[in-house]
Order: sequence, then C-alpha cells, then structure tokens
Amino acid sequence: MSEVPRVTLADIEAAAELLQGIAIRTPMEDSRWLSALAGGPVALKCENLQRTGSFKIRGAYLRISQPISN
Repeated sequence: MSEVPRVTLADIEAAAELLQGIAIRTPMEDSRWLSALAGGPVALKCENLQRTGSFKIRGAYLRISQPISN
C-alpha cells in the first residue's frame, strides 16, 4: 500500500489561490440543536451555499486543474 502524501501549508495556500473566483468562502454557523444533543458546541460549515451545493467543488476543481500524470 502506498503512503499518503502529506499536505503542507504551501499546498493549502496554493489551493486557496487557485480556487479564488471558483469556490466562495462559506460561513460557519452555530447549531443550538446539535450542540444540545452533543453536550458541547457544534458549528456547521455551510458548504451547501456553494454553486454545486457541496464542498466537492473544491477537490474536483483542484484535481481537474492538475496536469495528467501516469
């Protein structure tokens, strides 16, 4: 089994730059209902506000923008 490559801060910064104008910055919202259920604070990342309705636009766009490798 191959080893999973480590993600660096530089990787994250490069991805953020590439995604500018593609994916929007989505807010975090506190969930009182889930917080009560969990017994502690729960915040939800509102990725449903993306054009695609999910977080998948980020990973998909990054992948298809990479050169094809064998």
